[in-house]
Amino acid sequence: MPPALAVLRAALRRTHSRPDPSAPPPPTRLTTTRTTDPDHLAAYRRLCGFPAGHATLPLPYPHVLAFPLSMRLMTARDFPLPLLGLVHTSIEIDQYKPIRPTEELHLSVRTTALTPHRRGTEATLLTEAASADGELLWQSRSTYLARHKTRPTSTASAPRTEPESAPEPAPAPAPAPAPGENWELPAGLGRRYASVSGDRNPIHLHALTARPFGFPRAIAHGMWTAARCLAERERGETRTPTHTHAPTHTRIEFKAPVPLPTTVTYSTPTPHTFELRSPQGKLHLTGATGPTDAPP
Repeated sequence: MPPALAVLRAALRRTHSRPDPSAPPPPTRLTTTRTTDPDHLAAYRRLCGFPAGHATLPLPYPHVLAFPLSMRLMTARDFPLPLLGLVHTSIEIDQYKPIRPTEELHLSVRTTALTPHRRGTEATLLTEAASADGELLWQSRSTYLARHKTRPTSTASAPRTEPESAPEPAPAPAPAPAPGENWELPAGLGRRYASVSGDRNPIHLHALTARPFGFPRAIAHGMWTAARCLAERERGETRTPTHTHAPTHTRIEFKAPVPLPTTVTYSTPTPHTFELRSPQGKLHLTGATGPTDAPP
């Protein structure tokens, strides 16, 4: 059976009532051991813009290696959110040591939290990559949103500090976008990234499969936009004489879907932040990098 049909079949087997963000996360923890396939790594580098021939794995690549585990976790009967239409809303990555492409990695994935969101419920997945001797080299925390109607919060007993008719304060003007570099994203980008990453969520593949989930067009994978931005940062850092492999923390938030095809603008407002915007200035993605603490 083709992988996309297998995913769809597994997802359709499961039925869900409205998710309960106050429920405890399921205890399931999945593990596997992986080594990098050179051809797969080369294809990932080409599609995401990472320079070829580097001695270490691209920062987000362990996420791709562990994605089959994530899919098993999210299609399991005890996973509390429906897989179809699930939207990736953020990722935090801590890299403690560079990872060589030839290194054997022990990977694990588990759900650590369920939290309410104004548009539904989010689940947090923790992914870890350790060396053969158990040293934690890399970890990420991804949040995934299941969109559904939310119960209104009662405010009857809350103290009122101003009249009901008081006007809301005017929002502060948005800062002007930093000058940046334009990227043209083709209509088939979602299908190309799906073939490399294994993420065949229908919202990324075609307008016809995205529309039932509220998207007029297919949208780019959040992890492709994240990887493309990180590749651009990596190119800049390797040109810097002071570039080191110190432990790093990276946080990326996916602010709005990127419909395909489209043009986006990548920019770096500060040396440690980056963002992706539409031609009209709409913010799609924000990112920040900095030092991280020792592994837990």
